[in-house]
Amino acid sequence: MSGNEATAALRQLHQQGLLLLANVWDAGTARLVESLGAKAIATTSAGVAWSLGYPDGDALPIAKLADAVAGISRVLRVPLTVDSESGYSDNPATVADNIARLIDAGAAGINLEDGDRDPALLCAKIERIKSACARMGTDVFVNARTDVYLAGLAPEGRRVEETLARAKRYRDAGADGLFVPGVVDGEQIRAIAAGAGLPLNVLVRPNLPPAAELERLGVRRLSAGSATTSSAYARLAALTRGFLATGASAPLTEDAMGYSDINALFAGR
Repeated sequence: MSGNEATAALRQLHQQGLLLLANVWDAGTARLVESLGAKAIATTSAGVAWSLGYPDGDALPIAKLADAVAGISRVLRVPLTVDSESGYSDNPATVADNIARLIDAGAAGINLEDGDRDPALLCAKIERIKSACARMGTDVFVNARTDVYLAGLAPEGRRVEETLARAKRYRDAGADGLFVPGVVDGEQIRAIAAGAGLPLNVLVRPNLPPAAELERLGVRRLSAGSATTSSAYARLAALTRGFLATGASAPLTEDAMGYSDINALFAGR
């Protein structure tokens, strides 16, 4: 599908119940997750950065991210949304140029975060991105992430209020979705979903309500985030630690996916 068709499809998925995103970090994991029935694919900024030898936190050069996105999009048939952190600049014009590179590489959607910066900066970035898309005849689903909960940017009793205030500003700037990582309380989730005026995205947490309950509360998107990458690293570390200690072959092969099964994922891609 074309870029605009992919964005339209991604936007539509936010109107059809709860969209589950098992975040990926390269073309191989993207194709594997797609083969398991994912309706859309999302990257994790941490996973992509780590896979390329960089720390998470706006340290990944935009050229390397664009190359990774191009490689991922090449093997997919479903929409791809890319975690673009804060856009890799505090200059809204530069951010718009960076996002244009990701759209050209195959991104149908992006995450763009406010972090501990003034919300006005994220508004300016969103506005510049949307203006650039209008000039280019392209489209992108902007999922505005606010770190009110994740970074404790407001006292506990005011976090819903602060989140909704930011949601209005980001919506007015042109955002298509609202990502609120860190929120886990059901009533707070319900209040944010009802008042945001945007499809609500939350992040997996050990004490997060079950997916079916999240959907009833009004959540439209649930992201695994970097948890998929962290779990894979933990599994690799455990296997390697054992192998380096004993040289035993069996643990490496017991639960391994078959070579031919993996290879077949990429046939014709």
